[in-house]
Amino acid sequence: MGLKVKERYLNGIILFEQSVFGDERGFFLEAFRADEFEMLGLPTQFLQDNHSRSQKGVLRGMHFQWDKPMGKLIRVTRGAALVAEIDIRHNSPTLAEHIKVELNEENKYQLWVPAGFANGFLSLSDIVEVQYKCTSIWNPKAESNILWNDKRVGIEWGMENPSLSDKDKVAQTLDEWLASPNSKEFSI
Repeated sequence: MGLKVKERYLNGIILFEQSVFGDERGFFLEAFRADEFEMLGLPTQFLQDNHSRSQKGVLRGMHFQWDKPMGKLIRVTRGAALVAEIDIRHNSPTLAEHIKVELNEENKYQLWVPAGFANGFLSLSDIVEVQYKCTSIWNPKAESNILWNDKRVGIEWGMENPSLSDKDKVAQTLDEWLASPNSKEFSI
């Protein structure tokens, strides 16, 4: 098997360790195998692949969409990123809890994040490239975000003033999201 479960978090998130085959020429790994995901009861159909590049100190997040909720398989192929996930599912026993994990080109970890989590990352290296497979196609009319420094959530990023998009600067709080009718779309 190419993927090995390293850790499980918040009733749905899985950190995978890769089987990497390398020598002085480089390395090889299987980034995704449908049969391995199927054995774990995870989705095997991904409808969109995304690739982002960021400079050090850029924080992207905490993003999600409710109409067609999106699961993501995330990996860093260049540099290092601190990836954070917030559980925003109304009926979840871990509602409002978050995890943080470093993904980087050296550890080659992958993170499976089911729908119902707000996703973001902070670029830790001069350049970071994040690639992720998505179970839904992006729907700009049904996307939103949670404020990166929402006090209720309490993510410790280790940085006071990250570089943010205009959209991320004015994101809603988790409580504002939970009060909206669209938040009912997420359940366990």
